Amino acid sequence: MSESALEGRFDKLVRRHAELAAALADPARLGGDFAKLSKEYSDLTPLVEKIATLKTARAERNDLAALAGEADPDMRALAAGELAALDKRLPELERQVRLMLLPKDEADERNAILELRAGTGGEEAALFATVLFRMYQRYAALHGWRFEVMDWSETGLGGYKEAIIAVSGRNVFERLKFESGVHRVQRVPETEGSGRIHTSAATVAVLPEAEEVDVHIEDKDLRIDVFRSSGPGGQSVNTTDSAVRITHLPTGLVVQQQDEKSQHKNKAKAMKVLRARLYERQRQAADAARAHSRKTQVGSGDRSERIRTYNFPQGRVTDHRINMTLYKIDKVLSGEALDEFVDALIAEDQAARLSEAE
Repeated sequence: MSESALEGRFDKLVRRHAELAAALADPARLGGDFAKLSKEYSDLTPLVEKIATLKTARAERNDLAALAGEADPDMRALAAGELAALDKRLPELERQVRLMLLPKDEADERNAILELRAGTGGEEAALFATVLFRMYQRYAALHGWRFEVMDWSETGLGGYKEAIIAVSGRNVFERLKFESGVHRVQRVPETEGSGRIHTSAATVAVLPEAEEVDVHIEDKDLRIDVFRSSGPGGQSVNTTDSAVRITHLPTGLVVQQQDEKSQHKNKAKAMKVLRARLYERQRQAADAARAHSRKTQVGSGDRSERIRTYNFPQGRVTDHRINMTLYKIDKVLSGEALDEFVDALIAEDQAARLSEAE
């Protein structure tokens, strides 16, 4: 975007912010639009404040540049020092404003459905899925998020074949969305007597939680089966048919829920997961329609994409999308250092989108 076009956009946003402020000062004439306009005003405020800071800094630079041409050597030296400091600060201010102008992913502020599945590697893959489960559970706790297990399937040794979790809190999807893909582990399994390093994998899918208004589901498109819940190894959990399996006929998607004793609650949870999966399909279809932009994305979110390797013998974790390696596997798996990857992935994504916008 050219400087003149950028300045024009700045002016338009500042005018809109002033219009909203005037309108909100007289709520009586807004009718039912108050909440919508209030949110728009709130969203615009930090951007308009940052634009004001940038414009002030630019004006200050012009003044300093004029002073740098003064005859008085002391004045010139003072102005030159301040000018140098401002010239270092201005590019970062401009970058911050451009970042704030980028279109936001509407799903970033949503809660998420986190799905973990054991991949290649048999029992070791299921045990690694459990390690990832604990990592995300601790990470959620560090961020003050709620971590609710909706469904899970265990192996005989305590590994997870599958686990589905609802994670809720502030900006959950924004910080978890780049976790989607194949996570690979290299370590010596506890069951391995010869000390050989095995490679196995688990798949992570992060879906933005969808509301009923986001995805319209017709009753005629659903087949709902009820059955008796069972625990690991076929142990009976319930003596009533409270477990629910929902099949979405047009897509063939199947969701099963059995951890609640109430059939009604299990159905509600299953519908929550089904809506999230259907909503994610819609998002992926929209992304495919904008295929040119996918080239700049950090990760496609494809579940078949290998994104990270956890090497236990060397104590390292490598994210293959940004070629970043941390030699602190324990802190990553405890959730403490996971933000280092998350922050780097978000920054890389922002840089790619900024480059595309210019």
